[in-house]
Amino acid sequence: MVDSREENVTWLTQEAYDRLKAEFEYLSGPGRVDIAKKIEAAREEGDLRENGGYHAAKEEQGKMEGRILQLRQLLDQARVGEAPRTEGVVGPGMTVTIRFDGDDEEVTFLLASREESGAPIDVYSPQSPLGAAINGKKIGEKATYTLPNGRQNTVEILEAVPYIGN
Repeated sequence: MVDSREENVTWLTQEAYDRLKAEFEYLSGPGRVDIAKKIEAAREEGDLRENGGYHAAKEEQGKMEGRILQLRQLLDQARVGEAPRTEGVVGPGMTVTIRFDGDDEEVTFLLASREESGAPIDVYSPQSPLGAAINGKKIGEKATYTLPNGRQNTVEILEAVPYIGN
């Protein structure tokens, strides 16, 4: 049985964790102060119904608060280091090569948090429909998942090796 706490873990490199923590600290501290100043300055311009600067600043504030919540959740669930990996078995931190049924083209990507930007290959989240379907599968196995349009898609696992970086 899979520990439900393990399903929600996001594995991050130390570099990614530090970058996200710095972004969180900025947004939840100086960033909030800056946006409050923008809103106050726009508010002093008069009629709020026709004040584009005020509405833009309020929208920016909403987006920033959403990012703060996203970062807080991500950092709370993050584990720094490498996810446990077994060569030949798909999991977070693995470079995976798949082939879609009915297609000869192979696709290779890193199965990891999307926050692991900077990887030289495409990154697919383990929580994405494809990522969730292939997680735990072995080389040679097939997995079927549902596309956003409701159709089913099947892939075959061709390779799963630990990601070793740039």
